[in-house]
Amino acid sequence: MSKASDALTYLGVHERMAALLPAVKRIAAIQRACATALPEMFGPCSVLHFHSEQLLLAVPNAALAARLKQRLPRLQDELQRQGWQVNAIRLKIQIMPTMERPLPEKTAQLPHGAVSALAELNDNLEDTPRNAALRAAIAAMVGRHKRQGR
Repeated sequence: MSKASDALTYLGVHERMAALLPAVKRIAAIQRACATALPEMFGPCSVLHFHSEQLLLAVPNAALAARLKQRLPRLQDELQRQGWQVNAIRLKIQIMPTMERPLPEKTAQLPHGAVSALAELNDNLEDTPRNAALRAAIAAMVGRHKRQGR
């Protein structure tokens, strides 16, 4: 279960918090609409508030705010086209904590011939203290690729 769905479940189950659920869903929907309207620059931005046809966006720095300011008419038109009643958009520079993105899983795959060649190289390397680290690294790589069925 994702963190977002955990939060929505929590909001829906607890009486006092259930009143927030419609607002959370509305903010999430307009966030998606903004990201769809300006995919090339809206990624690091977020919707802070949407009330009385006024949209307040958090922008992480002044440079992006300046670029985004030039695109606000397009954003407003696109949001209105999607059915959002947005008559004004304000920007607030808000330094947001950087969230560490998980490193992508390594997907490098060696062809069977390459794994065989590495195994042969490991077998033919002279067994000396100088080659010990290299032999161990090659053996680990060959072993990992053989275990993964590559």
